[in-house]
Amino acid sequence: MPFYHTLGKIPPKRHTQFRKPDGTLYAEQLFGTIGFDGMSTNSYHEQRPTQVKQIIKQYSVAPKIAKSNNIQSYRFKGFQVKPENDYLQSRSTVLINSDCAIQLAAPKQSTANYFYKNTDADELIFVHKGSGKLRTHLGNLDFKYGDYLLVPRGIIYKIDFDTQDNRLFIVESRRPIYTPKRYRNWFGQLLEHSPYCERDIRRPQELETYNESGDFLIKVKKQDEIIEMVYASHPFDVIGYDGYNYPYAFSIHDFEPITGRIHQPPPVHQTFETDAFVVCSFVPRLYDYHPLSIPAPYNHSNIDSDEVLYYVDGDFMSRNDVAAGHISLHPAGIPHGPHPGATERSIGKTKTDELAVMVDTFKPLMVTEDAMKIADEDYHTSWLE
Repeated sequence: MPFYHTLGKIPPKRHTQFRKPDGTLYAEQLFGTIGFDGMSTNSYHEQRPTQVKQIIKQYSVAPKIAKSNNIQSYRFKGFQVKPENDYLQSRSTVLINSDCAIQLAAPKQSTANYFYKNTDADELIFVHKGSGKLRTHLGNLDFKYGDYLLVPRGIIYKIDFDTQDNRLFIVESRRPIYTPKRYRNWFGQLLEHSPYCERDIRRPQELETYNESGDFLIKVKKQDEIIEMVYASHPFDVIGYDGYNYPYAFSIHDFEPITGRIHQPPPVHQTFETDAFVVCSFVPRLYDYHPLSIPAPYNHSNIDSDEVLYYVDGDFMSRNDVAAGHISLHPAGIPHGPHPGATERSIGKTKTDELAVMVDTFKPLMVTEDAMKIADEDYHTSWLE
């Protein structure tokens, strides 16, 4: 998390006595990453957060791989993923490697009868359609179209939707997700040339606190399996916390594009990073203003990374026949660039209204069977004249 945050009631010093009105102690929990070396939060609970009553069942949600060694470019039609009532069942993994999983989801209903926790991965949830409230044990966040929701691993959450028409683009990361170091100083503050700053980041401001005992179902994801566990106390029993490790929201509409006289490389669009992949936001912006500029991107070779582009909205100038919800995959090892005619079409244009999310991975992505169900298998020939 970029900066320190506190919510609710906390004692003056950590790891000291903090008592309830009746004289009993609140239960302190260090919620940290990378052992004791990474970002952490100290939270204080009405009851001990360790009370497991029962482990009900355990089942695999590992995706089935269709192509483990892929060099073919693909287009996937994301809106063909069938809506499902249940939030977890709606999540369909389309691309995966050992560092991340790229998923599509079209959940129709809120998580009413269970809580969810991903113990393996940070979750970056991009809201393409829908609005509602992300409810977590460290506070709540309202969300709407265009929001990124960053949910660190281990966060216990529920998600409430306002309607049944929801579309999510999700990246599960086994590596911690950070703001780009290219935009931070040595104190961690976002610099003046950053395309967004701390003012744009929405932190939890609403803390739900329940002091209840009973049977509370938590579905825990661990090593591509869901483990259903029953806890004896309500997971949302935090009365206060402080630290750096908590969920937050950032709207793609608050990303300020960096432009220039000639075409700028993709890193100027960088929004999040890990040591295994980066996430970029392509937003409405002015085109290059050199008198001989070519606004369309130049051909380039994907030597070190697979490039995934999720099309959100607007006019995608460099591509022919793409629509909202489509995903393009340009794998490492081969060049790619504008479709035929796109370069000439771009000359003289002054701006673009495109909206897209890009994920560049440093390890090859495997294509799943779910992805092949929505794949355009002729996409790789679309550069032929």
